[in-house]
Amino acid sequence: MTTTAQPTSTRRAAGIVGVAVIASRLFGLVREVVFTSMFGAGALLDAYYAAFRIPNLLRDLFAEGALSTAFTTLFTRAWDQEGERPAWELANLILTAMTFLMGALCIVAIIGSPLIVAAFNSGFHNVPGKFELTVQLTRILFPFILFVSLAAAVMGMLNARFVFGVPASASTVFNIVSVIAGVSLAYAFDPGARANWLHPVFDQRALYGVSLGVLLGGLAQLAMQWPTLHRLGFRFRWRLALGDPRLKELWRLMWPSVIAGSAVQINVLVNSNFASGINGGQSWLNCAFRLMQFPIGIFGVALATATLPAVARAFSRNDMAGFGQTARDSLRLTAFLTLPAAAGLAALAHPIIALIYQHGHFSAHDTDQTALALQAYTVGLAGYAAIKVLAPCFIAMGLPKIPLRISLIGIAINLALNLLNAEVLQLGHAGLALTTSCVALINMVQLAFALRKRVDLGDAGRWALYLARCVLAAGLCGGAAWGLNHALEAATPGRLARAVGLAGVVGLSVLAYFGAARILRLRESAQAWAMIAARLPGPVGRR
Repeated sequence: MTTTAQPTSTRRAAGIVGVAVIASRLFGLVREVVFTSMFGAGALLDAYYAAFRIPNLLRDLFAEGALSTAFTTLFTRAWDQEGERPAWELANLILTAMTFLMGALCIVAIIGSPLIVAAFNSGFHNVPGKFELTVQLTRILFPFILFVSLAAAVMGMLNARFVFGVPASASTVFNIVSVIAGVSLAYAFDPGARANWLHPVFDQRALYGVSLGVLLGGLAQLAMQWPTLHRLGFRFRWRLALGDPRLKELWRLMWPSVIAGSAVQINVLVNSNFASGINGGQSWLNCAFRLMQFPIGIFGVALATATLPAVARAFSRNDMAGFGQTARDSLRLTAFLTLPAAAGLAALAHPIIALIYQHGHFSAHDTDQTALALQAYTVGLAGYAAIKVLAPCFIAMGLPKIPLRISLIGIAINLALNLLNAEVLQLGHAGLALTTSCVALINMVQLAFALRKRVDLGDAGRWALYLARCVLAAGLCGGAAWGLNHALEAATPGRLARAVGLAGVVGLSVLAYFGAARILRLRESAQAWAMIAARLPGPVGRR
């Protein structure tokens, strides 16, 4: 029996996804904190991050990029123009093809793991055993991409039917299962850790358990979405037809956006190769980027997830005015939310990282180096988030080669700047993070100008004035955060007191930003507060 789904407004859908993404990012951060405390920033953790990076890169391409974007576009079009049954048939066709092709990819990757690790982590040969350990972990972790690719397709179907909360929450399930299973299996695989379980020193055998736990988390991410899809009326039927024209259409939309939607991730991968010669460099960059993923996911991914079905539907109905209005509103809200987040993260980078990561084997030196990377990443935060909104607009219009071209240019610029950093400037891992930020901003500007030629995104003068006001308010937010934290450090020596005080600093800085935004007449401040207040209990929420 089919359950009828009701349309959801873009802003309300973004709010739903945003709340779910907050939970996902928090539990993802817990996962990273647990693993960094177990192993510290060094050869073991570098090997794990390097092994997980390739399947995780493909996860970002699919779960938050090419496959989900292209599939949602085609599925929405099929449902609106042909009806429910052809849309479910398309879903069966694509899920079958994905299972077959991703399974084959996993087999090839497992066999070719030494070549993959050598291509992206050439510096690992400098530390005895580090390269060989990374190869073994890569073979364990690569099937992860099969599970999350299927989860991404299911997410696309649910989003197209106006179901946002469940698929957005699937990542939370992944993180919870990864931590519980990973830690349990780490103790099971490492006799030394079991013998001194209160103060364990984990070795590489524990990493095998952690990797298997992550694999189980990927399977759980798929499994938790399936009951909702079943209630909507979907019934899976194996249908392998690789020559079907609809699969060719999916591939036509998808292959350019594999690069276009993942320029940041590809650049991070390139940066990782440059960082492989710095012992601990990959761990510092990964921990920093994990904190960056909070605002990117909460704002960029949430808005993009809600925007794509809306613009795809507007384009299919030839409603270009509605298309432009949706894109314009999403971009304005992205800038309004990410600029203060960037200012706050830059101002509070060191105390946040010390509070979150500096446990167990993660040292004060690791905190200093990770904070430098985070501050460099914040330069491009608004660009990262805006790309998440802009790139799917071209997919919805059937123009995937435009973001592809822009991304290829960005990848070339990133490589050139990294070579300049390594050979001349020698800024180390922080220079690599800064390069990634610069490329994200360059790509964002190119995408915005390309989209502006096709739809009405608003007057350039008004955009300049709007962004100037956002930057001014964000600067006040960052200044308030820095000043309050400076006073806090002298008054609160204990970790618990610092945690409570830092939370207060963040809250007061947010209030300072909203106050400045109201004074500067940024209408998004009222809209954002309305979205928050609607979810509060009691009279405030009802009002």
